Amino acid sequence: MRRRSQLYVPGNNEHMIRKSTELEADSVIIDLEDAVPPDKKDEARDLLRRLVKELDWGRRELAVRVNSPSTKEGLKDLALLSELDVDLVVIPKAEGDLSFIHRSLGVSLEPIVETARGLARIEDLVTSEGVAAITYGPADLALSVGGQAQRYQRNEYAKTAIVVYAKAYGVDPIDSVFFDLRDLAGFEAECREARALGYVGKQVIHPSQIPIANAVFTPSKEELELAREIVKAYESAARQGRGAIRFRDQLVDYVHYATAKRLLEDYGEGA
Repeated sequence: MRRRSQLYVPGNNEHMIRKSTELEADSVIIDLEDAVPPDKKDEARDLLRRLVKELDWGRRELAVRVNSPSTKEGLKDLALLSELDVDLVVIPKAEGDLSFIHRSLGVSLEPIVETARGLARIEDLVTSEGVAAITYGPADLALSVGGQAQRYQRNEYAKTAIVVYAKAYGVDPIDSVFFDLRDLAGFEAECREARALGYVGKQVIHPSQIPIANAVFTPSKEELELAREIVKAYESAARQGRGAIRFRDQLVDYVHYATAKRLLEDYGEGA
């Protein structure tokens, strides 16, 4: 399952939910939390109950962001999801072992790191049963520590920690949302920075962001061809007992070979 783009859709907006079935996002996240006013929560749950059974999302991953499981609204959301066929549950303000949710619902989970305690307990999150992906919310995280949202949007420590723990346990790290809908160049730049750190996708909040995220988090033909050449050259040298080679005037050793090999394997290609 590729999660290059995860589109948030307000859980109380029927038009946008229906429209999401036509978009090219890898995942559609119907949001019952921040996108829905407190007095519209029950209405959103009723709408979700009806549309999940009615609509066809095709190969898209259907996800739901619930309210925090520590709240009454969150418990109502989880009770609803026990009746519905969804692929992924997104857990806001996650701070510890989430295995109980997976055991109760039998679906994959994606925690959101949004608090100081959540950041400190990333390992507990990614090792919870059923966790398939993890992301973070810079604004809420900044609020939690008394910092500024803009600074945490590109905080290298938080972003790197999430990637390291995610990859250590085979979980997909997904980069956070980018709020300036007019700045598509800035959005693309942030996607490229995230991919360079090891993220496999990005959460998006507008259809215009989807094709950019999909393109950035998909290797180009040139990248794949270069990877094939590196693998071929390194394996040929290895058969001659050499552990490092000169390739296009660059030193290529095992780590470069392994990186190229993984790229090909991740995208379904043999070397």
